[in-house]
Amino acid sequence: MAGGTQPRGGLIEGINVTPLVDIMLVLLIIFMVTARLVDSPAVPLDLPKAAQSEDVQTVFAVAITPTGQVLVNGEAVSDVALRDGARQALAKDAELRAVIQADGAVPHRRVIFVLDQLKEAGLTKVAFGTVRPEPAPTDAPTTAEDGRVTP
Repeated sequence: MAGGTQPRGGLIEGINVTPLVDIMLVLLIIFMVTARLVDSPAVPLDLPKAAQSEDVQTVFAVAITPTGQVLVNGEAVSDVALRDGARQALAKDAELRAVIQADGAVPHRRVIFVLDQLKEAGLTKVAFGTVRPEPAPTDAPTTAEDGRVTP
């Protein structure tokens, strides 16, 4: 049995780094994918004022009140007027985007109905407006599950 066997406890002549490289590449891919999902706040800038300026993007703002009433750009409209108004606005601007802001008490079917009306009008670039929740104050005392108040 002479030949290529090494005695145990000898010096390590080389380290296999392939598993380390594999792990690093997987971590790099994970960080690249999740970096796009992280919502970073915008950098506050003091922009110069211009005498002549125009809107970069036209937005078709749709709000749904808790009672289910639809408001387009702040004015109450019927379901038919919503579709027609979206068609007319889309005819003026092909890059038109709609933002639906629905109250939390509005039934889901009402929001989907409004979304369908916009899609029937040909408006496919739709976003939903949300509000970022305010963080809970850390100074306030909290109540534990057993009823004890901790500072």
